[in-house]
Amino acid sequence: MSLKTLRLAALALASVALVCAAPAGAQTAKYPRDTVMLATHSSPGGGSDLFLREMIPHLTRAMGVNFAVENISGGSGAKAMSVLAKSRPDGGLFYATTPTFIYTSLLSKPEASYKDLEPIVNVFFDPEVVYTAADSKFKTLKDVIDHARANRGKWGAANPASLERQVLERMKSATGVRAAVVTFEGGGDMLINVLNHTLDIGIGEMQEIRGQMEAGKLRVLAVMGDKRLEQLPDVATAREQGVDVSVRKFRGLAGPKNTPPEVIKAWEEGVQKVLADPAYKKIYVENGLQPAYIAHDDYKKFVADFGHETEDFLKSTGVIK
Repeated sequence: MSLKTLRLAALALASVALVCAAPAGAQTAKYPRDTVMLATHSSPGGGSDLFLREMIPHLTRAMGVNFAVENISGGSGAKAMSVLAKSRPDGGLFYATTPTFIYTSLLSKPEASYKDLEPIVNVFFDPEVVYTAADSKFKTLKDVIDHARANRGKWGAANPASLERQVLERMKSATGVRAAVVTFEGGGDMLINVLNHTLDIGIGEMQEIRGQMEAGKLRVLAVMGDKRLEQLPDVATAREQGVDVSVRKFRGLAGPKNTPPEVIKAWEEGVQKVLADPAYKKIYVENGLQPAYIAHDDYKKFVADFGHETEDFLKSTGVIK
């Protein structure tokens, strides 16, 4: 059994245990629900799935509430947004926000869009990395670009309407290559295709590839952010390697419209507590997650601004009209 399989099994068991046995004495009087579902469009093993499952034990201690993860796949988040938009604003269901829910809203015509949800709080920024199999012939990002220029090649992204997909499209544009970008419903499925050499490279977060990195099965080729990661000081950014692309991925939570102020306040307090938890800090630092707490009012503006900027970019590049 692989390290990643063992890790996922442990996380799943921890989630079930918390639903059944979180200490009742830890429940805060101001939170209206005993159990809270945290939904994600990500498949098991994907970045959002791991983000939620690893945070749950520490979030339970911080907020005194039972938590469980629900994977609502379909339409790169379209189904999950629809479910959330129709749910009661009683503090019982939230959705893990990433740029995907913005891209899905703009690139398709979902039943509910990001504008139909209530941004609650941001937790992290999550740097993207480009990686390949450890036994791949590609030793550098330049090797990948040169191969794509001569042979086209295949690059993998987690979802059709995702930041990762757009990063790869921007990388193609910046280098003038015509690589085929293959998409999946989650980072876990894509990872398998990188490991078996169906794909030349994949793009994702440290969190979702850490198990395979520790097992020596992956090689990280570039960081798609403004600076190198503390965990990988020898891995240069794409810009340092001559590819002028840099992005910032956010990870937060959204709820239904009209979520009560007392619920929002409980989340603001809970997230600040969990980010300060030494046990959780050790985990998220190892995953390359950068704490980026943004309170409700500011997060609403952040999401709206990100949406406007993304729409402008997609229009300027002819992706949407």
